[in-house]
Amino acid sequence: MSKYLIGGLFAILAISAGLFWWQSNASAPLPIPNSPPPEAEVNPINVETLPEADPNSPQFGKAPPSPPRASKLSREERRFNRYDLDRDDEISRIEMMASRTKAFKKLDVDGNNLLSFEEWAVRTSDRFAKADSDKNKKLTRDEFKTTKAKKSSKPKCKC
Repeated sequence: MSKYLIGGLFAILAISAGLFWWQSNASAPLPIPNSPPPEAEVNPINVETLPEADPNSPQFGKAPPSPPRASKLSREERRFNRYDLDRDDEISRIEMMASRTKAFKKLDVDGNNLLSFEEWAVRTSDRFAKADSDKNKKLTRDEFKTTKAKKSSKPKCKC
């Protein structure tokens, strides 16, 4: 209890000392210079003495630098980045939509409520391998249809 009391008294003392210092500096008169500084006494620009550009010189200068090229991300990395809003290379449960908690729990193998890119990629590559029935590393239209999420029957509204 005495620690809090001493800390509070110290805070009040520091604030009051700061206020006194501020008031003493605010009441001091500011010096007003009587004459302008020497830099202000510059001769006006003489247009006749300005250099002229060569008639063949470019008028607009050098071209601006080209923008940096973005690295080409894989489809999975783009999908991962769509969920990773704070760009810390981990998707938190908050970053995933609230309605997707079951799907998130399935993807989070180690159960730490963080989804790393490795966990994401392993799950999606397993999903691809499961859909590729003929194991030719290509999905046909019929194979691709098996990757679609199964729709759950929604109960009718009893409004």
